[in-house]
Amino acid sequence: MSPTTMSKRVNLMNILPAILAMAAIVVASNIGVQFLIADGWLTWGAFTYPLAFLVTDVTNRLYGSDTARKVVLFGFAVGLLCSLVGTQIMGEFGPLVTLRIALASGTAFLVAQLLDLAIFSKLRNRDWWVAPLTSSVLGSIVDTALFFTIAFAGFLAFPTAWGDVSWAQDATAVGPLWVGLALADWGVKIGIALLALVPFRVITRNFAQRVA
Repeated sequence: MSPTTMSKRVNLMNILPAILAMAAIVVASNIGVQFLIADGWLTWGAFTYPLAFLVTDVTNRLYGSDTARKVVLFGFAVGLLCSLVGTQIMGEFGPLVTLRIALASGTAFLVAQLLDLAIFSKLRNRDWWVAPLTSSVLGSIVDTALFFTIAFAGFLAFPTAWGDVSWAQDATAVGPLWVGLALADWGVKIGIALLALVPFRVITRNFAQRVA
């Protein structure tokens, strides 16, 4: 049975675990990003967010790209809701989520996850690890580049009311601070992409044995 044919026969109960997992990851990441670690170079959200690629890839492998796309769009909707809530909660320095960060987060998530989905689909017939690893690594590059550039780059002009990013322009050994933050975040994503191969293999193999 082809992935496309399989996806047409999938009902909500089949993919409910994927939907709940994606929602949990998005919510946890939106909460975790508020807590700095590693002297401010990372947040706890950096360790939960990359798991979204695992959910997308597992769903794609088990049920096909059409179903995986639905899970991605659901995660995107949850992310928008979280951002909307965050813009209404005031912290010490203003809203927990500025409009600029909300735009960066939503754009990066949707583009990177859809790219992950497309790359995985192109490579799905290669060795089992090629599709999830390649799609996650390339998706992570795009996700990191889009988010940190839109959220913090000084050369992008956004209204001041959308968020003050002057602090992110401080000089570091690798350039502006936001570039260093992006590199640290991307390093975590790559590490988790490698580790995620283990649960990906376990889940997909067990599923294949059940339906055999």
